[in-house]
Amino acid sequence: MELLPDPSRVVARLFLPGEGVTPKPSRAGAIVRRILDLPESRIAAEAAAILQEFGPRHPDLAAELTRHAQTVAFRTAVPPRMDDGFNVVLGAAFTAEHSVEAAALCNPSAFAHPDQSGLAEGELRLALALRSIGEGHVSSIGFASAIIGPGRAWRFAERAKPLVQATIGDGVWSRVHFRRALESEGRLNQLSSAVVRALPDEFVSSDIETAIAAAPAELTRRPEAHRDLELMRTLAWSAYSAVFDPDTRLSQRVLLPVTEGESNGIEDARFVPFVDEDGSVEFRASYTAYDGRSIAPRLLVSPDLVSFTTHRLVGSAAENKGMAFFPRAIDGTQWALTRTDGENISIARSPDGLSWHDVAVLHTPAELWEVIQLGNCGSPIETDRGWLVITHGVGPMRRYAIGALLLDLDDPTKVIARLTEPLLEPAGEYREGYVPNVVYSCGGVVHDGRLWLPYGVGDQRIRAATIDLAELLDAMVPSA
Repeated sequence: MELLPDPSRVVARLFLPGEGVTPKPSRAGAIVRRILDLPESRIAAEAAAILQEFGPRHPDLAAELTRHAQTVAFRTAVPPRMDDGFNVVLGAAFTAEHSVEAAALCNPSAFAHPDQSGLAEGELRLALALRSIGEGHVSSIGFASAIIGPGRAWRFAERAKPLVQATIGDGVWSRVHFRRALESEGRLNQLSSAVVRALPDEFVSSDIETAIAAAPAELTRRPEAHRDLELMRTLAWSAYSAVFDPDTRLSQRVLLPVTEGESNGIEDARFVPFVDEDGSVEFRASYTAYDGRSIAPRLLVSPDLVSFTTHRLVGSAAENKGMAFFPRAIDGTQWALTRTDGENISIARSPDGLSWHDVAVLHTPAELWEVIQLGNCGSPIETDRGWLVITHGVGPMRRYAIGALLLDLDDPTKVIARLTEPLLEPAGEYREGYVPNVVYSCGGVVHDGRLWLPYGVGDQRIRAATIDLAELLDAMVPSA
């Protein structure tokens, strides 16, 4: 009952040698010329060898290499001969394999799979979102599945290969939300207001260029305008869509960093099936976007785990990692757990799921095993006694342990009970890993009267635990 990182789970990514390292001119032209100098017989033989060696590791390598070849060809002054063999060889020169979990696999989030067919009585199929850590400590979101029940049984399903990447498209904005995002950045001024006025009520990311072009030239040509224009473009493109081939299996899909704000990783997705007031269900997650310097929570939404949209969150509560959404609104208001001060578990609310504001601190460190800081381990789980919140605490020697709180069903700002001892802590062989002394989860489920919790061990591998729900709730100490 353990899921280990698999370095052979790779994707093919565009590789531009030397770019981003120094301010020197691109080396692409010289590389193209060298390949052009090769005889056609050599090109044909090399193309066949590349496809034979690497083809089984990718869903359609020839098409991927052709796209990469066409991407770099227009950057050069040399008009290449674009036959199939040349495309493969040229594309391979500008392609690198990236092992998405070469370093670690951790921090799982479990939720009911949209496909529950073919199960025996007492079984439930889970979808799991995983933090995959690859070269350069860059994180992506991978997926797996498991079957739980009957009884205490947990079985990870075999993960399929090859991995597949999503097709990336424009994100969708409302003009109101874009204005709020500018306000959050402190850049709502004459120029940005003019651009906002030129936008339709609803627009896609690429429409920002049309709106900028419509702004008064007296504003866009001012010396200080460059910073504002760059920010508006970055904001607009921070929202995007990611769509997979529906014929792929869930465990083949991987969400890789796309935008500047997540260039160094997308981390710790906390998924929850969110039930809207009309009864419809969609999968929502918060994840942490990291650019190497700063972090920000982002919203990920999917109706089916095939197509996804990602969006920017705004407001005073959307400024740190570890947001976790409640699975439904309470009296018309959406709620989320947060840790805006980096130390305590807080709660926030939103009218629309995009703009979040602090309401209250829920829990401050009270025990030695959580004395350094606190956070949640995924979305609250509704029980007949209250909202069950699985927590993590950091204690001496930066040792992570897992605990729990119970919140009032009608007023989630009230903590009605908590564990005073850890539910789960690193011990024995579970102390060791990529980051020692860590057990951590991004979400569990309740099924057949039991809490089922997958968790990362040492930020390296994944295991699962289960406990009788009534036993857990009975062990909690009522709040004074």
